[in-house]
Amino acid sequence: MQRRWKVRPAKSNWGEFGDDDQIGRLNLITPDVRRMAALEIKEGLTFCLSIPLDLPGGNLLVSNRLPPMRTIAKKAGRPLVNFPFCCDNPDWNDIGCDDAVTLYTQYSTQWDALSHIGCEFDADDDGEAEIVYYNGYRGGEHILGPDAEKGPGALRLGIENMAETCVQGRGVMVDLFARFGAEQKLVGYEDLMRVLEEDKITVESGDMLCIHTGWTRAVVEQKDNLDTQLLHGSHSVLNGADGKLLDWIDKSGIAALIADNFAVEGFQTSSGDGSRRFPALPLHRRCIVELGMNLGELWHLSPLNDWLKANKRSRFMLTAPPLRMPGSFGSPVTPVATV
Repeated sequence: MQRRWKVRPAKSNWGEFGDDDQIGRLNLITPDVRRMAALEIKEGLTFCLSIPLDLPGGNLLVSNRLPPMRTIAKKAGRPLVNFPFCCDNPDWNDIGCDDAVTLYTQYSTQWDALSHIGCEFDADDDGEAEIVYYNGYRGGEHILGPDAEKGPGALRLGIENMAETCVQGRGVMVDLFARFGAEQKLVGYEDLMRVLEEDKITVESGDMLCIHTGWTRAVVEQKDNLDTQLLHGSHSVLNGADGKLLDWIDKSGIAALIADNFAVEGFQTSSGDGSRRFPALPLHRRCIVELGMNLGELWHLSPLNDWLKANKRSRFMLTAPPLRMPGSFGSPVTPVATV
């Protein structure tokens, strides 16, 4: 295929993993990185890092994302629950149950695909901005809506590309909750560096960085009494407007960025420089569009974080493949940490 851009966004890595690359920074999880990750397994204990798929409950968090809707499959006009297989063969005495689920792929614990976020950028260098995604893939050509003959979905950068890598490597935990508590705080570069230094945390190329804020634990504990203050006005979020933080994310060599909150970063309400148009989620743009880095959101990190702190550790083996669902913009995930 021919390169899809004449110019690429400043500080982006388009083309550095190949002009047709679709997995971005996951290329940094090499066999050597996986072998080093396996050395973090010392006790053989596992932690489930997802919340139930019906949390955070309702649609107060994101109005257009709804909890899973489960239905019962039917066979021969009957609900397939406690269903006798004998309708196929009278000699069989097995009983079966089948159901179906309508699922919003980014409602609960999830990965963002590289097709999840794009931006307007003049990749053709002709004075007119196009809709582009990581590595110059185009809206309307590779990322299609419901009216497209081949759509809807991602012909390139779909979540299946991430699944095919198996997403297994070393996780590194950073505990912001221990420093900043449950009050909402924009955490910038200086804050993060201070936590890394004080907790003696080393981040290396190919690591998957996990940011513990305590938000998801609060959601799980208050699941029957959630309100907008908890969901939208509490706990730490990264400051995506901090250019030094974005540069560190790039230079750190991390392969993925994960948090136990809604969006990893806080939404921006102004450009900071007076620009009329600006990204609401600049960290999403830098990571997903410019660097090809998947973001994990709404992970349940607190039990693992508690164990790591008690055992004076910050590293673990992380296994977190998404659903291998061709063309999807995101996916639920049940990550597993092994220590």
